[in-house]
Amino acid sequence: MMGRGASMNPTNRFERIEVVPEPVEDEAPDRPETVYLRDRSRSVITRNASPDIGFEASINPYRGCEHGCAYCYARPTHEYLGFSAGLDFESRVLVKEDAPELLRKELSSPRWKPKVLSLSGVTDPYQPVERKLGITRRCVEVLAEFRNPLAVVTKNHLVTRDIDLLEELAKHGAISVAVSLTTLDEDLRRRMEPRTSSPRRRLDAMRKLSEAGIPVGVMTAPIIPGLNDHELPALLSAAAEAGATFAACVPVRLPGAVAKVFEDWLSRNFPERREKVLSRIRSMRGGSLNDPRFGSRMRGEGPIAEHIAQLFHISRRRAGISDRFPELSVAAFRVPGDQPTLFDRP
Repeated sequence: MMGRGASMNPTNRFERIEVVPEPVEDEAPDRPETVYLRDRSRSVITRNASPDIGFEASINPYRGCEHGCAYCYARPTHEYLGFSAGLDFESRVLVKEDAPELLRKELSSPRWKPKVLSLSGVTDPYQPVERKLGITRRCVEVLAEFRNPLAVVTKNHLVTRDIDLLEELAKHGAISVAVSLTTLDEDLRRRMEPRTSSPRRRLDAMRKLSEAGIPVGVMTAPIIPGLNDHELPALLSAAAEAGATFAACVPVRLPGAVAKVFEDWLSRNFPERREKVLSRIRSMRGGSLNDPRFGSRMRGEGPIAEHIAQLFHISRRRAGISDRFPELSVAAFRVPGDQPTLFDRP
């Protein structure tokens, strides 16, 4: 489907009833329109106890993501909401309209112990609808006011809109931004990540952030053997030229229904590579398309996983980029009083 990563809705593993739609007429629309739904969650900070993820708490202003990346590991989270990990994930997006107010309340609580917050640990906080709603920006306003450290991960140029707020956090050593860069091939980007910023725009975002004094890095994730692994040296070199000072690499992982979505995507877009790519993924994941074990899921195992790790290491060193993310400080955290501040909204 044009503009979508998925072309189907795999069965939700939690649902007993499967809905099979009637075949559509030729003149019917070729893709569903995105529907935005209110998220009534009463908290916005999510805790994480996973030993192989580098943050303890995160904020997700949106659930579901219109970017439509075929490989997205977050797709199965939509099944907990009664939706599918396929088209539903990218066309049924839940919006936390009161996220900034909830965030302010949680940061003001005596129970809050200042720590780095990830924005966002599941879906991209700068996906297309953010340009209109501005929920992420208002969350960053709150974090800047409280001076709570923030680590941003995004693949959207829209992050540069908030440079004024990120600069305030940078004054206190309380910000880092990692821009996801998976390919420099615009044709592959359009197919694999259909509603994201182009590689050129992502590099421009790195450059603008770096020039503003905001620590910026590159996430070469996911690396898909047989599809984009050969690009690692070029990705890291381009990121370094754009101002990136740190980097990370994660081989593709396909939990739950993501495997079916990704297999279907390969069949539609790269049928001649399908078996080669899937075979290489299985070789990294113990014969399956996913290995959920802690310690393995973020690195993979076997010769191909080792080759990717070595290529990343060598390419990163040649580019002069560190594999250590900045240590963010909680020292400047404060709970603002009633006095007016730079971040008070009119």
